[in-house]
Amino acid sequence: MAATQASIAAFRPCASKTRFLSGSSGKLSREVSVKPATSSSYNSFKVEAKKGEWLPGLVSPGYLDGSLPGDNGFDPLGLAEDPENLKWFVQAELVNSRWAMLGVAGMLLPEVFTKIGIINVPEWYNAGKSEYFASSSTLLVIEFILFHYVEIRRWQDIKNPGSVNQDPIFKNYSLPPNEVGYPGGIFNPLNFTPTEEAKEKELANGRLAMLAFLGFVVQHNVTGKGPFENLLQHLSDPWHNTIIQTFSS
Repeated sequence: MAATQASIAAFRPCASKTRFLSGSSGKLSREVSVKPATSSSYNSFKVEAKKGEWLPGLVSPGYLDGSLPGDNGFDPLGLAEDPENLKWFVQAELVNSRWAMLGVAGMLLPEVFTKIGIINVPEWYNAGKSEYFASSSTLLVIEFILFHYVEIRRWQDIKNPGSVNQDPIFKNYSLPPNEVGYPGGIFNPLNFTPTEEAKEKELANGRLAMLAFLGFVVQHNVTGKGPFENLLQHLSDPWHNTIIQTFSS
């Protein structure tokens, strides 16, 4: 029996980064050099994670061709097979991502600032118990009307891009004709350009924020505390204040 021995000489990652971290499209490439034990020559090969493969080796659906930002071919239920539905889902994910990022910041930062003594506000799960300028039912009606108005205009913009760029009340205010979902103007005070890389990064952060929001809610239901307080509790005794002890108690 002949035995072959080989030693891995070096792992040399290419300059390209993952799409999740960098937001850039393309392929994740890793180059590995192998040096046989009996030879001084090097043999190299590449291992590539192809764009659009959310699960390695699983072929992406034909209607998800990687042209959309954040498209990793993930649609196990075939919900986006209809092109019209896909347009709606793209906008729905974008808007939900932005709300999730705002929501997570609104849940976490007030708790942090209150704990360190900068402000004094209730935790997010007690915010509804506070007294405001109107009753909770009145605020709910006002919120419903405002959101209904915004969503109707967003629906109009998706159906006919650019049709709602001018303010119906203040005629002197208007938005430049931009891609649906990226209005610009007063909604982009820093004049960020909606490049493909920026769109990828926004969706990556938005998806992470949606998971974080869900985690905050579940965490509070289990522990009765906010995320920052739970973190401080864990850091005070990392070996005993863990998720295992929490679920076992």
